[in-house]
Amino acid sequence: MKAPGHKNTARSRSSPANAATSFDELAGLRARLAEAEATLRAIRTGEVDTVMVAGKEGSQVFTLEGVEHVYRVLIESMNEGALTLTTDKTIMYANHSFAKMVKCPLEQVTGSSFRRFLSAEDQARLRPLVKRTAKTGSQMQGTLIASDGTKVPAQISVRKIPGDRSARTAIGVVVTDMTEARRAEETMRALTHRVVQAQEAERGRVALELHDNITQLLCAILFRSEVYMTSYLTRSGPARTEAVKILALLSRTAEEVERISRNLRPGLLDQLGLDSVLRDTCDEFAVRTGVKTKLACGPSAVRLPADIELTLYRILQEALANVEQHARASHVSVGLTRRGAFVQLAIKDDGISFDPAHHLARRKGGLGLLSMRERATYVGGTLTVKSVLGAGTEIQVNIPLRQRRQPRPVI
Repeated sequence: MKAPGHKNTARSRSSPANAATSFDELAGLRARLAEAEATLRAIRTGEVDTVMVAGKEGSQVFTLEGVEHVYRVLIESMNEGALTLTTDKTIMYANHSFAKMVKCPLEQVTGSSFRRFLSAEDQARLRPLVKRTAKTGSQMQGTLIASDGTKVPAQISVRKIPGDRSARTAIGVVVTDMTEARRAEETMRALTHRVVQAQEAERGRVALELHDNITQLLCAILFRSEVYMTSYLTRSGPARTEAVKILALLSRTAEEVERISRNLRPGLLDQLGLDSVLRDTCDEFAVRTGVKTKLACGPSAVRLPADIELTLYRILQEALANVEQHARASHVSVGLTRRGAFVQLAIKDDGISFDPAHHLARRKGGLGLLSMRERATYVGGTLTVKSVLGAGTEIQVNIPLRQRRQPRPVI
């Protein structure tokens, strides 16, 4: 029996045979590495027609259809990222644009999982997208996570690539960097907000002019006319009838100018709050149009921020204007409720329906749905439109009340 340690001592001694074996293994590894690098170069230059990938289910052979050299040159010249994935989301091919997006060397991208560049949420969204996508493809908005941790907004387009009899279906992916598009969208939105603020300032100026000058002049004319026409009112005949008509016309003109002034600059919004202004607006709309209007406001212990109150008021104005001009409705219901950290405004009518998407595409000029949606977005909220044939239209606005900027627009 050999003593403990005798075997280890014997192995620790190098021998010419062992050295030769180690040298042969090292040379073999170097040869395999050179062969792998040559294979990758051949794949990227279009010299290889098929690729065998070892996976959990065994080796899979993928035919690289349509990836001849000319197509590879085209794909490499794209600004978008181009990928070919296996069914388990392993990246078989990626162009340099994608590697640049994720700030990772191309040799480290190829062979890795596409999931490593997506958040858990986007991974969950991608899974059903791949399953239901057809030859026409599907797409989603997501965020790429680069190797340094930065996030890149992206549009991910997915299309299945059917293989031949010797290859399983692969997945073609085109990734578009949406950073510049998002930046342009934010710039456009900021310009829209500035236009809205300028409109509010101009409305306030015109409302002040109407109230302080035109309305007062009309009231003075009405008073002087009443004094002057007193003698005609005591008479009978055509002169008295005409005097009554003139006084009624002057009175209606003064009331209309005052109504326009109130709509341009809702002074009651600052003084009495949103509930009172909504009630006044609904009552005036019902009297003027003959459409039965019902308002329901939930209990409120505190005032809303000024920009939210103005946003909800303007959206109600435009919604009622749309009902008056297009809906042919006989009933309108307006509800203002506060649910936790959100305030919700809902306007529903029983008029004719319409396609909101088609309406947004066709409509030019005026506030319309687009401006209503932009106003809601400006205060961090969302606006949805539900229109069902035979059941009317409902506009719903939800705005968060916490953790948001609270700029006070000029009104």
